[in-house]
Amino acid sequence: MANVDPSKGYKGITCFVVPRDSPGLEIGPKEDKLGIKASSTCPVIFTDVKVPAENVLGEVGKGYKYAIEILNEGRIGIGAQMVGLSLGALDQTLPYLRERKQFGQAIGNFQGMQHQVAQIATELEAVRALTYNTARLKMAGKPFIKEAAMVKLLSAQVAEKTASRCVEWLGGVGFTKAYLAEKFYRDAKIGAIYEGTSNIQLQTIAKLIDYN
Repeated sequence: MANVDPSKGYKGITCFVVPRDSPGLEIGPKEDKLGIKASSTCPVIFTDVKVPAENVLGEVGKGYKYAIEILNEGRIGIGAQMVGLSLGALDQTLPYLRERKQFGQAIGNFQGMQHQVAQIATELEAVRALTYNTARLKMAGKPFIKEAAMVKLLSAQVAEKTASRCVEWLGGVGFTKAYLAEKFYRDAKIGAIYEGTSNIQLQTIAKLIDYN
């Protein structure tokens, strides 16, 4: 994307297709990230790159509109990603609660542990239902922007909380790489950042609440 007319502000932003072999286009080195390392993140550097008018994607000046629409839809996908991450963390951790013994019984038998697991399971089921419902709204062509923001916000919170609890439930080994809990913990943090931060989601939700 580039702004073809800065005097118009965001209404000048336009989408372009730029071939990988364009003179002046360079892909920088991969970032050394905290999490989601299976997805490469690299800077794209443009140095005096010339793009012909026929490479405009969509309409001139509609780039911002396209970007926002993509983000709105993408937030449902982020919700599904965070739900899957939470489930993965639990799949790694719950069997351990039956295997690990203390005071003559599995630690998963203690009421204090059971209540924590029940709370996480409830919150996860709620955000999964919200994710599916928002996807249905989108597929039915109904308004979904507020719900997508809710999905993004809540799923990120639940994923971060779930992964954190799993590290704690595993005890000392949870803080090592012997189990994947630490990986899920690192991966979960991105949920509150990309596709719009959690504060942006709160702002979007607030604007779309009907007070009448």
